Amino acid sequence: MPLNNLTSYLDKNNVKYLIIKHSPAYTAHETAESANILGKELAKTVILIIDGKMAMAVLPGSYHIDFRLLGEALGATRISLATEDDFINLFPDCETGAMPPFGNFYDMDVYVAKSLTEDKEIFFNAGSHSELIKMAYEDFQKLVKPKIFKFSEIN
Repeated sequence: MPLNNLTSYLDKNNVKYLIIKHSPAYTAHETAESANILGKELAKTVILIIDGKMAMAVLPGSYHIDFRLLGEALGATRISLATEDDFINLFPDCETGAMPPFGNFYDMDVYVAKSLTEDKEIFFNAGSHSELIKMAYEDFQKLVKPKIFKFSEIN
C-alpha cells in the first residue's frame, strides 16, 4: 500500500500518526539508524510460510524469530521464511521488503511479538525504504487485530 493509501486509512479511522522520512535503508538496523530510533522501537515485518499459508510476523528490529516458540504457540508443524520470490507479487504497491504490518490489507494473518506490545508507540515501514509511520501501538492493535505471542528474542 503506498503511503497515501495507508495514511488515508489511518485518517479515516481517526488515528494520529507521524510520517518519518529518512535516507534509503534496507535492513532494520540501517532503518533505525537512519531514522534515529532504537532498533527495538522499529517493528519489522517478516513474511513466513506457516503450514503452507503466508503470514506476517511483526517483531522489534533488533530481535529474531524463535521458530520453536512460534510453532508451539500456533500448533504449526512447518514454519519457514518466505523468499522474495514467494511474496513479491503479494505486495505490488510496496517496495520489496518494506511492507507495513497491515496483514488485514493483504488477507494475511499477523502475529506480533509480545515484546512489541510493551511500547506505547510503534514505528514501521510505510511501503518504501525511506518512509516510516509512527503511531500508538494501541491504535495499531485495534486496526490490525494481530495475534500476540512470545516468539522473538534479542539478537
